[in-house]
Amino acid sequence: MIGERVPRRAIGPYIEERTERLRGEIATIYSVTNDRGFVPSLEMFDKQVFSADTGSYKKVGHRDIAFNPSRINVGSVAMLDDEAGGAVSPMYTVVRCKPGLRSAYLLNYLRSEVGLAEIKRRCEGAVRFMLKFNDLCRIEIPVPPLAEQGRLVGLLDEVDALRKLRVQAEARTSQLIPAIFQEMFGEREQFEQARIAELVEAGPNKIRTGPFGSDLLHSEFVDEGVAVLGIDNAVANEFQWAKARHITEEKYEQLARYRVHSGDVLVTIMGTVGRCAVVPEGIPLCINTKHLCAITPDTHRIDSTYLWATILFASEVHQQTRSVGQGAIMEGWNGTIIKNLRIAVPPKSEQTEFAVRVSEVRALQTVQSTARAKVEALWGSLLGEVFG
Repeated sequence: MIGERVPRRAIGPYIEERTERLRGEIATIYSVTNDRGFVPSLEMFDKQVFSADTGSYKKVGHRDIAFNPSRINVGSVAMLDDEAGGAVSPMYTVVRCKPGLRSAYLLNYLRSEVGLAEIKRRCEGAVRFMLKFNDLCRIEIPVPPLAEQGRLVGLLDEVDALRKLRVQAEARTSQLIPAIFQEMFGEREQFEQARIAELVEAGPNKIRTGPFGSDLLHSEFVDEGVAVLGIDNAVANEFQWAKARHITEEKYEQLARYRVHSGDVLVTIMGTVGRCAVVPEGIPLCINTKHLCAITPDTHRIDSTYLWATILFASEVHQQTRSVGQGAIMEGWNGTIIKNLRIAVPPKSEQTEFAVRVSEVRALQTVQSTARAKVEALWGSLLGEVFG
């Protein structure tokens, strides 16, 4: 712990459970989220999802802590800053700190690795995860004097503010690429129109889904060999290595027509459909599964990055992939649907300019990600020092 070592004490004597109900009173109804803390339910869901009869809802006072007993292990715990108070569903446990323990200090403990480990330990062996109030009371925590608790909370708040700023910065940066796309290509009627099938390299098998059925069985996957790409490699809308799947070189010889090349555009066609990624330079030998469609574009006519962005952001693609009469995105795509998608094709020079700007944004995202990782490491280290 920062400063001198402080004896650990059971939390029970420092807290009390609050069970007072609304009983006809008017109050803001809150939900407790993993990442945003207390959020008004109407703001979170854009509609009323809580019961019309809120009489049994539990009151939450200013600086009270509430948690979901079955989800506190994944961070569903928060402290209410609203001085007017509020109310939460009866499913929540509401806790108030007695003199001698600051609410913010306890909350930080419950969110720390040490606290989460204690929470999980208290529920080991249970059929269903559930942290009861009595279980919480038995957890031990270092309890320094109130002034020291305040100082430690101040340090944690400063670092937490940096964490939130980093998250906000990354969220704003993530909006740049679609904004650039709309800025450069929003007036899509002015450009040449073509089917994706007309924009791929010459030759067979340039728009291909992976092997089906008995062509590739799960039992044929091995620990090392030729990589097999699936939804998880493209679902984030950028290429990333995920679950390792491989086949032998002998099996690859049978499936070589499904090879994926650098610059190919991968589109998810099952499960979470319509996600997209560009295969990076230097990718090792690999093939795609039946859950992905791989497109090898004719780079003289269309840039891979522009095609990627078009599938994700272009209005004409959204219109062509809506279920008839439903308004929702199609549940499944296939090679034929993708071949027949008609898209706008701006001059190649404009596509190249767009790709350069995307590269600049991604370079910024890399810098931001590195900075956020450092702040997260500082946050974890500080929590460990305070509560370890």
